[in-house]
Amino acid sequence: MTKFSDLALDPRVLQAVEEAGYETPTPIQEQAIPPALEGRDVLGIAQTGTGKTASFVLPMVTLLGQGRARARMPRSLVLAPTRELAAQVAENFDTYAKHTKLTKALLIGGVSFGEQDKLIDRGVDVLIATPGRLLDHFERGKLMLNGVQIMVVDEADRMLDMGFIPDIERIFQLTPKTRQTLFFSATMAPEIERITKTFLKDPAKVEVARQATASLTIEQKLIQFTPTRKDRSFTEKRAVLRALITAEGESCTNAIVFCNRKMDVDVVSKSLKAHGFNASPIHGDLDQSVRTRTLDGFRDGSVHLLIASDVAARGLDIPAVSHVFNFDVPSHPEDYVHRIGRTGRAGRLGKAYTIATPNDDKYLGAIESLVKMPIPRGSLPEGFALEDAADAPSDAPRGERSGSGSSRSRSSRGGSSSRERDARPAREEKQVVVAEAVEPRAEPRAEPRSEPRNEPCSEPRAPRSEPWRDDRRDGARDGNRDYNRDRRDPARDRRDGVVGMGDHVPDFILRSFKIATVTADDPEETPANGTEG
Repeated sequence: MTKFSDLALDPRVLQAVEEAGYETPTPIQEQAIPPALEGRDVLGIAQTGTGKTASFVLPMVTLLGQGRARARMPRSLVLAPTRELAAQVAENFDTYAKHTKLTKALLIGGVSFGEQDKLIDRGVDVLIATPGRLLDHFERGKLMLNGVQIMVVDEADRMLDMGFIPDIERIFQLTPKTRQTLFFSATMAPEIERITKTFLKDPAKVEVARQATASLTIEQKLIQFTPTRKDRSFTEKRAVLRALITAEGESCTNAIVFCNRKMDVDVVSKSLKAHGFNASPIHGDLDQSVRTRTLDGFRDGSVHLLIASDVAARGLDIPAVSHVFNFDVPSHPEDYVHRIGRTGRAGRLGKAYTIATPNDDKYLGAIESLVKMPIPRGSLPEGFALEDAADAPSDAPRGERSGSGSSRSRSSRGGSSSRERDARPAREEKQVVVAEAVEPRAEPRAEPRSEPRNEPCSEPRAPRSEPWRDDRRDGARDGNRDYNRDRRDPARDRRDGVVGMGDHVPDFILRSFKIATVTADDPEETPANGTEG
């Protein structure tokens, strides 16, 4: 049996490995470390939880043992898709390089540029970064990559799935062509073949397990159910999740619950808390300090249930996870392998439950096609019934609550409320009354006076009447556009005769009376100015 002492590693590295409690390398470590120490490119494919991180950290520390870092010019570069995975690589480096004088810098988002700039300025041997933050430092002129001797892409398929292809290609072009490149991943999708052929030179391909297979130490179960109503699917899935966790009892020492959407992560976490479970959420929208604190709490046992998006599905090494619950069936089949790979690590036994509804059939078919086996079916916990799955009102998601919200939205979008409909006839009747009340006695049109503007007179002349302006305001207030349009029609005025005492009579004189005071049966008896004689 091969031991670490047989792999030609630096004695200081072997001492650190022994102090960490490891004697025998895993298959991926046994096959990947020798060609890496020879300076060859390596393409490593292995299922998650098999020790891929040590497969490149151990030879990297050994190869960098000789030499010295220069300011702003790292000697090696490790790219990781997420902040958590990058931080985990940094922890592995601290463990295996503690007896050396090698330095490192961790460049991830959520941390101030100032502290990272100080580390880069002093010079680092190992630079561990996410692609976005690395390019930010480069574009600010704080970093040069022409001194990189070893470049590692961890979780290569995930890097490409997350849209990092342009960034990865640019980073490769910024590094020397003589570099050594190491690719490690649990799956190797066909679309990244072009990348490996372009940037890897005659790599040593190491594949210790069939692509996209789950560990045999994981007991998988698929829990399928049909919701009683379509609008209660999310509510009943939460009830099924709680029933599964409760049924596992003390055997569920801790667990990760995976959701497809960040919003669902928050809702499921609040739901579990409302029902007395110790749960905390983690996803990409949270501050880095909150994410780090949550992970630390999950590792030390102060957090029992970690409700996560796929930010925690790749590469996180938490050895003692007893259960994984897929609250949602992943839309990408490769994510299923990574999710359930958080349990059953390092030879331990683990359980993985997946909750599915009839809408998930196409995703299940893609997963079973990828892993080349059907997922064993399970049943709902004994004594559990969907009809009894009542959710607390406080943990129901906003979009799932029915009642006043939807009716209000319908009222505001299209029709009007019953109160508005009842008020409409009264408004129209009032408009008719006003129109009848203000229409004065018809008289022959008076010829306007043709006097110059500057001619003195005993009384100030009233301004020209423009009745359509007030009518426009009234029409806009009452919402009666037809009424307003008719009042502005000059032809209508010609048909109905002269209004009032002439065009020079101000409109406010014609409207000075109140409707309530009009009691005469015959409008002819009411003076034009609306006052009683």
